Amino acid sequence: MEGILTNLAVGFGQVFQPVNFLMLVIGIILGLLVAVLPGLTLVMGVVLALPFTYSMDVIPAIILLTAMYVSGTYAGAWTSILFRVPGEPMDVPLLWDGYAMARKGQAAYALGWTLLSALFGGLVAATVMVLLAQPIARIALTFSTPEYFAILFFGLASVVSLGGSSLANALISLFFGLLIATVGVDDTYGAPRFTFGVQILSDGIDYLVVMVGAYGLGEVFMRLEQGFKSAPLEAVDSIRTRLPQLREVLARKGTFLRSSVIGIIIGLVPGAGATVASFLSYGVEGQYGKRWREMGNGIPEGIIAPQTAATASVGGAIVPLVTLGIPGSGATAIILGAFLLHGLQPGPQVFAASSNIVYSMFASVFVGIIVMCVIGYFAMKPMVRVLEFPEVIVSAYVMMLCLLGAFAARNNVTDVWLMVIFGIVGYLFERFKFPITPLVLGVILGPLAESSFMTTMISYGNDWTEFFTRPISGPIMAAAILTLLFPAIRHLRHEYSQRRIAAKGRGT
Repeated sequence: MEGILTNLAVGFGQVFQPVNFLMLVIGIILGLLVAVLPGLTLVMGVVLALPFTYSMDVIPAIILLTAMYVSGTYAGAWTSILFRVPGEPMDVPLLWDGYAMARKGQAAYALGWTLLSALFGGLVAATVMVLLAQPIARIALTFSTPEYFAILFFGLASVVSLGGSSLANALISLFFGLLIATVGVDDTYGAPRFTFGVQILSDGIDYLVVMVGAYGLGEVFMRLEQGFKSAPLEAVDSIRTRLPQLREVLARKGTFLRSSVIGIIIGLVPGAGATVASFLSYGVEGQYGKRWREMGNGIPEGIIAPQTAATASVGGAIVPLVTLGIPGSGATAIILGAFLLHGLQPGPQVFAASSNIVYSMFASVFVGIIVMCVIGYFAMKPMVRVLEFPEVIVSAYVMMLCLLGAFAARNNVTDVWLMVIFGIVGYLFERFKFPITPLVLGVILGPLAESSFMTTMISYGNDWTEFFTRPISGPIMAAAILTLLFPAIRHLRHEYSQRRIAAKGRGT
């Protein structure tokens, strides 16, 4: 323990050197900008920054990329809450309650919960990252494709908490999303599916096109139908940067702790990352939280769960990177490339040969989270002030972001037309009371689940029982099935209690 603290102190000393700290601040700002712009994903932003690190020393290069990774899990909340346009897939669960709070005139309050959740999740995960790096990495090393599929299946099962009043409509929406995810050339066998001879569909339909179209453009179409006459918001002049009070935080400590644990564990799983952590944490809160009935209607728990888990996944994803050389997310895969470009191979040997570099990276996570939150705190008020703009202007800005985001995905005009189509789909879903969230959930998690499922079937001779007999995947699959059955069980219990009450009433 003493050796860890000594090495971490050396790491903090490296971070606060002028050049390194400048790189950290630049990385934080770039990460915030990347996360705000739909179409320019966090991974894409880190990739674009990588060439600029070629001529740097290894420590400032790693600090720059790590800072981008840290802040990229936070700033997308701004557009999600204010405009209903998620900057990243991980930001989708944030808008379900965050945007609802903004429409009630509580935008600053929602952003305050986001800031606090990012701070808490990030610091908890960073602490775990430092103290338990090697032991936790050994556990994560036992994960294989059955475990990956079980976790993703659990994430898809969270649809039961996203369906509102109709589980049937939620399942229809989910399966439609899974169908969209199958468009393109099959990754396993190379067979084209649902392409209809259209070349652009051979590469599949980008989840970004579906996500931005259904949420952002669909919302614009709904406002257009209403003549841009939404309910007026609280006057912006009276809105101030509002952080939650201590008693409000303590009342939701269970949500903070649950979401941090989920984010750390999911971050440890290679390839899962912040998106899976965000969706899964929201689903767990929607099923087992104290206020599960109110999820989706604009409550702080709906913001705390996904944001805490997303930021906590950063620390979890870095653990297998530095201890095993296995990236836990897309962004850490790019950071792995930066290590290799500078002649370093992450793994157990790097702690002995280059511990100063590893602990500088660990220290940059701590400092980066705090710097990110300071910048975010002062950026809240000007961001909230956009709500005083006329709704027509805000909608035009949202549409511009959507169009740019769709084109930036693959630099193809066809994606813009696809986004318009899914904007119409999002409008129709809203019009006929079908939830959009399960659709987006299926599009994002569907390909990951399919890849893990097919790899497992090939590896284990098409033995589907493998998912249920392994010591880790088995309990996760059982929990996912119980999650799907839980609404039915809850309904039956409610019906039974109502009958008992009615029977007692007749008896008296």
